[in-house]
Amino acid sequence: MTVSIHESWKLPLGPIFEQPYFMDLVNFVKSEYMEHHCYPPGKQIFAAFDHSPFERTKVVIIGQDPYHGPKQANGLCFSVQDGIPHPPSLINIFKEIETDLGKPYPQSGNLEHWADQGVLLLNATLTVRAHMAGSHQGKGWEAFTDSVIKIISDQKEGVVFLLWGGFAKKKAALIDKDKHYILTSGHPSPLSANRGYWFGNKHFSKTNDILRKLGKDPIDW
Repeated sequence: MTVSIHESWKLPLGPIFEQPYFMDLVNFVKSEYMEHHCYPPGKQIFAAFDHSPFERTKVVIIGQDPYHGPKQANGLCFSVQDGIPHPPSLINIFKEIETDLGKPYPQSGNLEHWADQGVLLLNATLTVRAHMAGSHQGKGWEAFTDSVIKIISDQKEGVVFLLWGGFAKKKAALIDKDKHYILTSGHPSPLSANRGYWFGNKHFSKTNDILRKLGKDPIDW
């Protein structure tokens, strides 16, 4: 079975694509996109991988579910299409970058420029039915993305994993802490951020400090 994903991911992920559960998942997603309005657009389902090739991935940010509103989701966690109002969590991410790095608040919420620098913006579930949060959970996406995290952990070294919130923090069990770097904090959602669990984590400067120490180019956040 052929999956439309960046060539660099086909070898490490190839065995997963042949798993019965993944074939069932593909059939489910095809059916959903035929019968319902779903997000992101079909060509952007694997956008996180297409923008961040396997060999260039040096930072991983884990989200949960794609945005389910019109023209929001573009296949990258926390990211929205150009010209779309910024969701609350993304607003708080940009506010933290403002204070951490002194960068001005950006006009666009499209994070493709992060992904193009090797930041894998990975949602645990890669698709969703319009206006129905979590509607594609429990169909196989989580098994797939957990395998992605494990493969990155096993086959690469010195990757910085940013785990925000309780859901993402559970993924630490998949990561070899002796080979990689794990930064954790509360979620950037208003509920968590307003309780003091997000602001001040300095994850963006800390990530760049680690990358410089490893002799890698820092991320232009």
